[in-house]
Amino acid sequence: MASSPVAGQQEKDSRPIPENKDENADVTDAWISRTVPLDPAAEYKMNHKRRGLALIFNHEWFFWKLTMPERRGTNADRDNLQRRLLDLGFEVRIHNDLKEDEVIKKISEASEADHSDADCFLCVFLSHGEDNHVYAFDAKVEIQKLTCLFKGDKCQSLVGKPKIFIIQACRGNQHDEPVTFMDAPDAATEVNTVEVDAASVYTLPAGADFIMCYSVAEGYYSHRETIYGSWYIQDLCEILRTYGRTLEFTELLTLVNRKVSMRSVENCADRNAIGKKQVPCFASMLTKKLYFKSS
Repeated sequence: MASSPVAGQQEKDSRPIPENKDENADVTDAWISRTVPLDPAAEYKMNHKRRGLALIFNHEWFFWKLTMPERRGTNADRDNLQRRLLDLGFEVRIHNDLKEDEVIKKISEASEADHSDADCFLCVFLSHGEDNHVYAFDAKVEIQKLTCLFKGDKCQSLVGKPKIFIIQACRGNQHDEPVTFMDAPDAATEVNTVEVDAASVYTLPAGADFIMCYSVAEGYYSHRETIYGSWYIQDLCEILRTYGRTLEFTELLTLVNRKVSMRSVENCADRNAIGKKQVPCFASMLTKKLYFKSS
């Protein structure tokens, strides 16, 4: 006659050990669901007193020693984003052509501010980029140096809240290929041209509740029109206008990816640029669904 298990063993786990793989999987799944309950419909709380702060760092001009070309069309991106973010309830602050120390100062001030009554935080960089940096007026700034200021140990009032970074960044003039549309404009009309830039900004994970949004995957071409602004910001703003208050944010970004990917450089004076395309990307560390619904 087999001996009975001791009481301590019964309290620890009195169930028989499954003999086949499927039963083991069921036990494991049951243990996980019992100890870590997850709600797939969980959403970030977006009914605080205010939506939150949105910073836009817009860079059109650069210190001559950097030999960076001007970013024609970036002011259209800035103004377009400002309208869309105001529509979504953000407090928008615009900073044009700041030096490196000024960028760090503004970012530090934002990270040290009290966001207790805010839903989230958003930051946009419109500039040239290289490796894991974006360019200020006079020098490049490491993206990780900026995002780390908003992690939980540095900015407690944003713990558990979405932190959104949008990077429209291109490399430099060695990859700029201005392309003029073949349609001849009137002499007094400014010509809208497409500048083809190689972006090389890495998609860096930044921590829980961050989402990093990039105009293009690392190493591929990014396109900016000199009058209407970049393809990515144009399409992002259009999707925000149409679906900003109804779609979950990562679903919205996926639509932006699709919309930009449908574009191509056509009818251009530079025949080598015909057919060039672009696909944005995003790296999400969000832990819940993100909606910008009306309060």
